[in-house]
Amino acid sequence: MFNPFNSELSRHYCLELLDDIENKTVVLKQISEISIERINQGIMTGALVCWDPRKKERVVLHAVSGIAKQLYTNDSKQTYIKNGIKHVIVPPVASGKKITRALRKNDRKIHELTEKINRLQKSADEEESRNHLIKIRSNLCDESLKKVFSLYKFHCAGKKTISLNKIIKERNALVPTGTGDCCEPKLLNYAFKKKLEIISMAQVFYDDEKKYESFDPCNERCGILFPYLLGLEILYQDSSIVVVNKPSGMLSVCGKKQKDCVEERIKNIFFDCEVEQCAVHRLDMETSGLMILAKTKEAHRSLNLEFMNGLVHKKYIAVLDGILEKTDEKYKTLENGRFELPFRLDVNNRPHQIYDEINGKTGITLWKKDGIVCVTVDDKQKIRGSKIIFTPLTGRTHQLRLASADSHGFNLPIMGDSLYGKCRKNQRLMLHAAELEVYHPVSGQKMIFKKDFIFS
Repeated sequence: MFNPFNSELSRHYCLELLDDIENKTVVLKQISEISIERINQGIMTGALVCWDPRKKERVVLHAVSGIAKQLYTNDSKQTYIKNGIKHVIVPPVASGKKITRALRKNDRKIHELTEKINRLQKSADEEESRNHLIKIRSNLCDESLKKVFSLYKFHCAGKKTISLNKIIKERNALVPTGTGDCCEPKLLNYAFKKKLEIISMAQVFYDDEKKYESFDPCNERCGILFPYLLGLEILYQDSSIVVVNKPSGMLSVCGKKQKDCVEERIKNIFFDCEVEQCAVHRLDMETSGLMILAKTKEAHRSLNLEFMNGLVHKKYIAVLDGILEKTDEKYKTLENGRFELPFRLDVNNRPHQIYDEINGKTGITLWKKDGIVCVTVDDKQKIRGSKIIFTPLTGRTHQLRLASADSHGFNLPIMGDSLYGKCRKNQRLMLHAAELEVYHPVSGQKMIFKKDFIFS
């Protein structure tokens, strides 16, 4: 996955730490039994460079991946000063001792079941007994994992906290063993807990053969945690811009009553953001997908001009609430087309938009059919709908939702549209901004960002 922070400065401190370990200034201790396959495997070190706004000083955080090894100073302190800079050795989110205690209850039973399973032959008459034991062991393993996961509670950007069990519940799936033990979650958890401002983050792997190899955060574990820790899935960032994947249900900018939004979360993460209103465009609250935000005034000005001059190109994925071929004879043989429809605000029913040939502003949209998909609602009901790829050439309010729902368009609302259609229980709006093409405000380079979404 993409490292959401600049890595150059932190890489320097990772290399410095490795030198300190070799010189015995910092000690890397083995604090739990190591498996045979991990002997001489090397270590992954991480550094997070922060600014402490209360003490007005730079702080460098250090961690190693896993729970089997831990860093210590020679006098076993958590902090030390080097070249006038404060360094902090960050502990695991959940200690090895607590994890061992959580596993202890079922550990013996699991080993006994494993021995019984291995003794049973894979013959037809023993297969049923063997499968029964495997199922019991699997349930015990899941129970132990949940106990371990209950130990992991993370401090997130914006002064929020979240437990690993809550993440599992929201995803409706267990996470891999070791989730939360990589360098970056440890470092971010500590920084957010201490209210430190993040400057740079990096991790470097070291062994006898591959010395000082840099790695981005892993997809398998960090890819799950980062959107929760940061409050957003960040797809790209540099000194000028940030590109995020906005979740459905989140505002793009602050509302009259609700302050939590993409803009606020970006400012909670990137303290070098100098623009108060950093969003240069918006997505409806119910719409998910790609958003670009500016970190500098110059970038904000340049991107605004791009949007005004029609230089930014976007594509959306939508699922209509029905099958397009059976709805209107006009579209029975068409695979793509173009809508030019005038809409305006319905002042008596805000924020609805209505078709108005006289006073409406024209919204121009290209569309293309992309097959039929089956969406699950209420965790059980299956609904079929036509998948549409929209390419808006203008940026009118609710343009795609009206092009779908209005009788002058498809006359089929987007699935889950609470304003222009029907939203079933536990259903979201099936509209996602999947592609964004812009010119970088500083380099002028064309940049294309893509983030697909599978409605299922």
